[in-house]
Amino acid sequence: MPNFMLDDLDRRLLRQLQADPTLSMAELADRARTTAARAARRVERMEADGVIVGQEAVLDWPALGFAVHVSLRITVDKAAPRALDELMAAARKVPEVAEMQTFLGRVDLRLSVIARDMEHYQETYRERILALPHIADIEALLTISTVKDEGGLPI
Repeated sequence: MPNFMLDDLDRRLLRQLQADPTLSMAELADRARTTAARAARRVERMEADGVIVGQEAVLDWPALGFAVHVSLRITVDKAAPRALDELMAAARKVPEVAEMQTFLGRVDLRLSVIARDMEHYQETYRERILALPHIADIEALLTISTVKDEGGLPI
């Protein structure tokens, strides 16, 4: 159960911020059908309450020269007591690891790896990924296309 109750104005503000976090307060207020002062108070309250935790720039990896995106599903060798923690700490140091997620089930960890091309990916995989500790099994899924990536919440 959330600690913060959203009303209709909060939802309108959040929808607009998700669509375009660069809006000025006046533009945000206009799009949410309220005054700039009221919008500012609401946004400030939602930031203070942890509903809004920041803004981010979303980079287009291919536009920056990263044409290869591979999802690695990893099962951890659980013989060592802190195997998952040690694996994650080592994976954080690999610059090509763009995202990490942990799971319950057969797969323990997913690494999202980006590379300029297949040669760069193979080098990263052989020299950095396979050198990570405590990997019992690894499966690579090469991203062919992204069908849906909305990122925002349906509010």
